[in-house]
Amino acid sequence: MNREKLLNGSITKSLLIIAVPIIFANILQTVYQLIDTFWVGRLGVEAVAAVSLSFPILFFLMSLAMGLLMASSILVAQYNGKGEPDKVSSTVGQSLSLVSIMAVIISVVGYFSSHYLLSFLTKDLSVLQQATSYLQISFLAITAMFVYILFQSSLRGVGEVKVPLIIISITVVLNFFLDPVLMFGWRFIPAMGVSGVALATLITEYLSAIIGIILLVRGTYGIKLRWSDLKMKFSWVKKIFRLGLPSSLEMGSRSFGMILMTFVASLFGTLTIASFGIGMRIFMFVIIPGIGFSIATSVIVGNNLGARQHERAEKIVKTGMKIGFLTLTGLGVLLFIFAKPISAFFVPNEIELVLEAAFFIRIMALTFGFIGMQMVIFGTLKAAGKTTTAMFLALFNTIMVFVISYVLSSIVGMQQLGIWVAYPISNVISAGIAYYFYWRKDWLKKELV
Repeated sequence: MNREKLLNGSITKSLLIIAVPIIFANILQTVYQLIDTFWVGRLGVEAVAAVSLSFPILFFLMSLAMGLLMASSILVAQYNGKGEPDKVSSTVGQSLSLVSIMAVIISVVGYFSSHYLLSFLTKDLSVLQQATSYLQISFLAITAMFVYILFQSSLRGVGEVKVPLIIISITVVLNFFLDPVLMFGWRFIPAMGVSGVALATLITEYLSAIIGIILLVRGTYGIKLRWSDLKMKFSWVKKIFRLGLPSSLEMGSRSFGMILMTFVASLFGTLTIASFGIGMRIFMFVIIPGIGFSIATSVIVGNNLGARQHERAEKIVKTGMKIGFLTLTGLGVLLFIFAKPISAFFVPNEIELVLEAAFFIRIMALTFGFIGMQMVIFGTLKAAGKTTTAMFLALFNTIMVFVISYVLSSIVGMQQLGIWVAYPISNVISAGIAYYFYWRKDWLKKELV
């Protein structure tokens, strides 16, 4: 989408044009995990539990990168709104250098500490062994994951959302066929179990990253990456950290909350861990539309704030909240109705696990609309540079879910039911608090660039 349409086009149409490809791209990104669960489910409960234990740690790291690179998306959007293409390219180059260094460090440290980290989450030696192997290989894919997130975030800042969708579509299809080949073996390829699933994802992640770098260097889609942009400059790094660190902590707190919740679930055995893992994958799938509308709102609001069109920016947020709430409410209703067959899709031969996972999904489902509204407000705050406010709101939500779940499950004695009901309670409360910060409207007065 060109700059003129971002600043003067139909608000609803602009939101949908940007949000829909983002939603589909993120759905396909999540399909990586869903495909893993689909194939691993054929290996039994222990294998599902192993991947479930690794997923929160990987999602935590991915969230940290997405949060930090939110600074890139914010700066790209505002510089694009102001009509400064050189600064757009500088933002992307500096972010790429920074995130690449961070990714290499995380990969090395994570690889050698995988067993130690996972030992806190399970004492089942069979599950721990499989989870460690899966996580170590996944750590080796971190650099590619971070680079592709940067590519995706940067293009979104200038309103280009179709290309990431095409790339992820290709790699997801490839991943679907690689998973069973590497997991079960084929001809000269040995059967690697859950490790094969992680290796398939590693291969496709690096393919995505390489394609992204090539497109940025060519400058085909409004961002021309130059060698001079890669030389790190303190002023740029400082700006990226100032904006991105709060967002990184915000998104990291959400995923760290998942790790805490996995710990709480682990107190009640393998069945509860596996049920929680399936429920969280559905949960992450469901909030993708919310994330899409959040990013779309952030991009359009960022461009309009950069052009000092404050009244239009406020209209964009109101429209985004309505669309986000209605979309996720409708999706929640569908999941409530079809929770059991969806759970059975992942673990067709584990009846007890299917019933418990479906029960968890139904308890969460009818409050999903509040997540949609909350995500749009978060996108608005970030677009205005109020990333610290969004961070504290996310931290509050993380602490609230953990405390409610632990109190209800362990102290009150509701066991896993206490974990399940903590989610709808926190969804409603968090949305109400986020709306208050939108209603204050001080985000309209925030000058970023």
